[in-house]
Amino acid sequence: MPTVVLLLLQLSWVVSASVRTVGPRGHVRQTYSQTRFKRELPLTVKGHQKVGSTILSRNPDITKTTMSKSEQLLSIKDHDFAMRPGFGGPAVPVGVDVQVESLDTISEVDMDFTMTLYIRHYWKDERLAFHSTTNKSMTFDGRLVKKIWVPDMFFVHSKKSFTHDTTTDNVMLRVYPDGKVLYSLRVTVTSMCSMDLSRFPLDTQTCSLEIESYAYTDDDLMLYWKKGNNSLSTDDRISLSQFLIQEFHTTTKLAFYSSTGWYNRLYINFTLRRHIFFFLLQTYFPATLMVMLSWVSFWIDRRAVPARVPLGITTVLTMSTIITGVNASMPRVSYIKAVDIYLWVSFVFVFLSVIEYAAVNYLSTLQERKERKLRERMPCTCGMTHPGMMGSYSEEDVNNTGNYGGMLEENGAMKQQRMMVQLDFEENDQVTGHVGPSAYNSMWIDTHAIDKYSRVVFPGSYILFNIIYWSCYL
Repeated sequence: MPTVVLLLLQLSWVVSASVRTVGPRGHVRQTYSQTRFKRELPLTVKGHQKVGSTILSRNPDITKTTMSKSEQLLSIKDHDFAMRPGFGGPAVPVGVDVQVESLDTISEVDMDFTMTLYIRHYWKDERLAFHSTTNKSMTFDGRLVKKIWVPDMFFVHSKKSFTHDTTTDNVMLRVYPDGKVLYSLRVTVTSMCSMDLSRFPLDTQTCSLEIESYAYTDDDLMLYWKKGNNSLSTDDRISLSQFLIQEFHTTTKLAFYSSTGWYNRLYINFTLRRHIFFFLLQTYFPATLMVMLSWVSFWIDRRAVPARVPLGITTVLTMSTIITGVNASMPRVSYIKAVDIYLWVSFVFVFLSVIEYAAVNYLSTLQERKERKLRERMPCTCGMTHPGMMGSYSEEDVNNTGNYGGMLEENGAMKQQRMMVQLDFEENDQVTGHVGPSAYNSMWIDTHAIDKYSRVVFPGSYILFNIIYWSCYL
């Protein structure tokens, strides 16, 4: 019995401690459950004053309004935006205008170009109409775009494209009370450009960026330039290091696919003319200088083999290097370009200058052999004067005549320009080796003639080629 009484006393003490706790100064401490219950009690009104703690009262949340959300205002939940506006009816007209921000790169090797532009779409979707007393539009970012219908535009023949997302997606959606929609986005696209390089680098290229709906044919969606040719605007600061932008213009055509049908296609066309000055400095001037350098060998003595041969080989190798460097930065096309014509003709001129010296050297060798044989067959006429031979030489001939066995000296100067040998052979004396006065055979040999003619023919031909070349391509 005493044990039961003791247990009851302990239980009553625990219950009283859980109900309230007395502080060190006699204050009664309430439990957490009692405090929470008191905070959740509504404020009572006594007269015109509220009874309760002002600390526990909360200010109203200003972000919470009695107006509907944008989705509710546009009735997004009430319609199926997977279908186009006016489904089952006429095609939806979608106007487009474009502002070109930059034309970044144009590659002849890859046959493409890169462009950054703002593309804007205009259409009317009555499902998005809303009541507005101020008749003002509402502007949204890219988050609402995923919840409504927008035109499914894509770039035909594009290799790569993306929508800018710094610092957020560069997408803007503006909805007007009557349901008209403006959809704008900033895009960078790399697209194919078929270039004709037959006149490179004196060429003019025309490229185009093509915009088309991917899913909707012209029965469902009608694309058009909103303001005609004025729908395309460009930044005045757009410039390219290698090209001059001559013109931007727009066109509209129909594209047919055998499996799906006809589609509206919009074209942004631009014409580029290549700057020639860079190629004049890097290609044409060096090639011309190499050709002129090869002509120097025509004024060098034909016996100076160590001087003429390296000069010819150097110019040929330099022309080969220029041709290789130009072709390394060009696509491997199967037709001849304008720069190829100039470089290869220049290469031929350089190569012919080497062949010219080979011909001069070969003919000189043949002449030496003939002269040696003639000297061996002629009798010794030491101290004798032959009337035929004396009458055959003039003072000018003596100054300009030489033989390959020895050299005539006049006033200490060495001269050997041509050799004239006039021999009097009788037909009967040719067998015995005696010279007779009856018949004369004149043999003029001038191994310098090829060099003399080359000094005129090579420059004249090259100048004529340049006149024809630049007249055709400029």
